[in-house]
Amino acid sequence: MSKEQEYLDISKRIVELVGGMDNIQAVAHCATRLRIVLQDNDKADMEQLENVNKVKGAFVAGNQLQLIFGAGLVNEVYEVFAGYTHMENISLGDLKAQSAKRQNPVQAVIKSLSDVFIGIMPAILAAALLMGITGVLGNLEVVKSHDSLYAVNKLASLASTGIFAILPMAVCYSAVKRFGGNPILGMVVGAIMLDSSLANAYSVGAGTVTADVIRLFGLKIELVGFQGGIIIALMMGFIVAKLDVYFNKKIPDVVKLLFAPLLTVFVSTVLLFTVIGPVGRILSSGLTGGLVWITDHLGVFGYALFGGVQQIIVITGLHHILGAVEAQLIADTGTNFVNPLMSVALMGQGGAVLGYLSLNWKNVKARELCIPSFCSTLFGISEPAIFGVNLRYRYPLAGGCIGGAAAGAYVYLSKLTALGFGTTALPGIAIANPANHGYMNYVIAHGIALALGYVCTVVFGRIQSGKEGTGAAADTGKEQIKGYNGAAVELYSPVNGVVESIEKSTDPTFSGKIIGDGVVITEHDGKVKAPCDAKVSFVFPGGHAVGLVLADGSGILIHCGVDTVKMEGEGFTGHVTEGQQVKKGECLLTFDKALVESRGYSSEVLMIASEPAENRTLKPGFTGRTQGQDVVAVIS
Repeated sequence: MSKEQEYLDISKRIVELVGGMDNIQAVAHCATRLRIVLQDNDKADMEQLENVNKVKGAFVAGNQLQLIFGAGLVNEVYEVFAGYTHMENISLGDLKAQSAKRQNPVQAVIKSLSDVFIGIMPAILAAALLMGITGVLGNLEVVKSHDSLYAVNKLASLASTGIFAILPMAVCYSAVKRFGGNPILGMVVGAIMLDSSLANAYSVGAGTVTADVIRLFGLKIELVGFQGGIIIALMMGFIVAKLDVYFNKKIPDVVKLLFAPLLTVFVSTVLLFTVIGPVGRILSSGLTGGLVWITDHLGVFGYALFGGVQQIIVITGLHHILGAVEAQLIADTGTNFVNPLMSVALMGQGGAVLGYLSLNWKNVKARELCIPSFCSTLFGISEPAIFGVNLRYRYPLAGGCIGGAAAGAYVYLSKLTALGFGTTALPGIAIANPANHGYMNYVIAHGIALALGYVCTVVFGRIQSGKEGTGAAADTGKEQIKGYNGAAVELYSPVNGVVESIEKSTDPTFSGKIIGDGVVITEHDGKVKAPCDAKVSFVFPGGHAVGLVLADGSGILIHCGVDTVKMEGEGFTGHVTEGQQVKKGECLLTFDKALVESRGYSSEVLMIASEPAENRTLKPGFTGRTQGQDVVAVIS
């Protein structure tokens, strides 16, 4: 059978499994995945799609069905698939637009909330880590009695409170930026929310301060600040952005610079104190009150329920909204009980992966899939475990949920909370609240989730007749390129920077080694060079990815950034063409790292053995900073 016929058979099978031609709205591809926008995602048979010839994984993200084929192969499959479906001229931009149309209002809100908190998250994590450290050090006698240690701890304490003092301003700034307005105006309105001439919201709430009252056309307005008003800041960010866009369209250019920002800020301020502020306070109070009600009335059952279903929420994408909930919870109560519940729910799924692995240990593909997936859960990333293993084979998902539920009950009984949000699993222990033996209980809770997730999965797997060794064990493995069995091929770092294991990649598909093993390089100079003598097998349109064929026939993918396909070539400059022979150290492409990061994308560079030759594997070696003189991996 010819390749074209094989890819045509694959295309026909995919069309059949996604619900037919009428269900396909748009098709495009990136360096590794075929991306399809469907009219109705529910019509897609995800289980059967994963079993299609040459498909290494299937999942839905951002309203796109993404089928992982791997570098080079996806180009060939796409050409046949696009021709078969008559969608050859659709660009990634068109696909993105179609995908956006598929979002319902709830999905749009969730995506927006997630985008707002992405830029703020590093500051919140840093503050939470410092808060946890100073909370422990502050109780040590040696710190109290030693002037310098006390001073360092005091300064660290000040550093930990800074972001929380201005969090409404930061949220308003980020929200205006997200919704298309001038973010500086968001900062101005955020500063108004925290203005020192207003009565402090916490003091008013405690009854120690009485707010001044003014009247606007008979409407009574209390001049109270909005300390801790995260929900209000989100709402104001949207309002400011829309007003800024509106006034810039309506006001003549001659006076636009003066009157557009003036009207935006003034109207926003009026709305803040008359409409948005009061409504936002009701929403914030209801949100926090609802969560506290769960702890007071549902108790251990409520915690167990949340711990059991939280990772199912991850599948739907609704978990992104929890960042705003956690921020409001910390602002109102000083602690966050949601974070440890999310963390143990994740660890339950990690235990389920280990349970599935133990049932299928003799299968090489199961080990390749499960080991990196479990490692990802240790650092708070559950997508490889959820989509690659647990959801795919179902019973591990149930086992993981039971582990999460049991650990959630322990979180309640031990009164375990966190001082921040944004990180879970191993890194999450740094933001655990030290009160009530918090660190010890954090470890115990995660141990419960891991152990029960493992045990329940093993039990469920053995109960199901014929389930031992199914799933990954039944797969035949990916087809490998025929090659010679000669000497090992040494691979040098394609960029000068910090080389790490591919598990450190921010993209779950890469960190989970679904495409293949390799390395990730950060803190680099943006100049991408050939890691060895090779032939260029493809250059992706836009220039963010290059495929190489080595002397032994192995295929190597060099991928610059995560989701940089969406930049459609902006900032990337290619220096080689398909079919060109290159020498080690020869420049393949350059890209503007700062521009990539300013657009919100990771600038990491990945080198992956996407198609190793028969009986050969990539073995990562060197890690650390390199100037291109170190062998970072070997194919042998």
